[in-house]
Amino acid sequence: MMMRKFSYGLLAGAALMAAGAIHAQTIAPAPMVTPNPPPAADNGVLTGTVSDDTAWQSLGIAIPSFATNADVPTAASAGSTAQVGRAIAEVITGDLKNNGLFKPTGPNSLPPIPIIQVLTPDFPTWSTRGAEMLVHGSVSAASNGNLVVGCYLYDVSLRQQLVKATWEMAPGDWRRAAHKCADTVYSRLSGESPFFDSRIAYIAETGPKDHRMKRLAIMDSDGANHRFITTGQAMALTPRFSPDYRKIVYLSYLNGRPRIYVYDVESASQKMIAEPGSPAFAPRWSPDGKWILYSMASAGNTNIYRVSANGGISQKLTETPGINVGGSYSPDGSKIVFESDRGGSQQIYVMNADGSNQRRISFFGGRAATPEWSPRGDQIAFTHIAGNLRIAVMGVDGGGMRYLTNAWQDEAPTWAPNGRIIQFFRTEKGTGKTSIWQVDLTGRNERRLPTPVDGSDPSWGPVRQ
Repeated sequence: MMMRKFSYGLLAGAALMAAGAIHAQTIAPAPMVTPNPPPAADNGVLTGTVSDDTAWQSLGIAIPSFATNADVPTAASAGSTAQVGRAIAEVITGDLKNNGLFKPTGPNSLPPIPIIQVLTPDFPTWSTRGAEMLVHGSVSAASNGNLVVGCYLYDVSLRQQLVKATWEMAPGDWRRAAHKCADTVYSRLSGESPFFDSRIAYIAETGPKDHRMKRLAIMDSDGANHRFITTGQAMALTPRFSPDYRKIVYLSYLNGRPRIYVYDVESASQKMIAEPGSPAFAPRWSPDGKWILYSMASAGNTNIYRVSANGGISQKLTETPGINVGGSYSPDGSKIVFESDRGGSQQIYVMNADGSNQRRISFFGGRAATPEWSPRGDQIAFTHIAGNLRIAVMGVDGGGMRYLTNAWQDEAPTWAPNGRIIQFFRTEKGTGKTSIWQVDLTGRNERRLPTPVDGSDPSWGPVRQ
């Protein structure tokens, strides 16, 4: 059986081988911030949802260093309050630039501002610099050792404040304040939901092509704060964050024996949920966090099962000749999209959450694998196989299929929390080296995420609270 040509490419093969003001809020350890809603459409300020990205790609956003009332040492890795202010502006610039919607100019190309201008910007000066939007901010040291970060978005031509937010956090969380500010700006201008303050689980790969070590790792959405979770003694595969962000389910192979584990991120402990007696694939959470789907090969067939997130007896959801793999729940939990070759070719199917009403939805030629339901519920991302492996999306009825990538081997899509961007992994032809990439729904804004080693099978978690 050529599992590379079936689901999960290298991963399956490896498995078988082995507005109004927002009051200051404390982020300790996690922030609780909700950006203020856009004002009514008749007040002359920007509102609505961006449907054509070209409308925003030339929007100039100036982001000078965040000012401070007193430059004092902090326990933050970035340094003093002034240094933290500059670092926060750099992170915000990177976030807004990398999503492909805007044209930000960061602190490296802009003069610093005095603290008094945070709330009273010098609009004429920024107009002459060609800025249409302006992000100002402040950083100060609280008496308890925390940092207080303010974030303000202004429309330069209207000379009007569009949004403001304030967070208090432990010094070690300064990057989260930057991501929260970027989320606030992004949501206010685009009308889209936020996604920068989120994390990614993935499989870190090292070693030669025919003997890869695969470890579970997590990082921030921009690749920062990276850490390895497993040691590599057992092969780790196909991680997925739980809906509440507290846990990661993944598949582990040790001496050829598959086990499904749930790793608790905060306590750094894990629990074995299932120990299938045969090769297993792709554990996935239900939206309510109560169930875990997985696939298991037995007696020449592979079927989809579900098991309680607390462990117990598994229930079989499919029972057809062939290979059924890769279940992904719809956001409301009522349906499951999966792949099957029951009709003679690897295609996408949908069924009810209890396994009933199984029906094929992909009829556009080639083969289709690794389906993932959008968090918006309106699209399904998948790997299309027709010579090369490409990331594509289609409607939930199988219509409107279109490609987002065009490389040799792109696979295993995972959605951003707002359903606008998709991450996937790319395998380099000839070497087997893997890397994590992301692309937006236009297919035009594609970029590689930085990882310390090769990476595969990313899982984008929800926005952190």
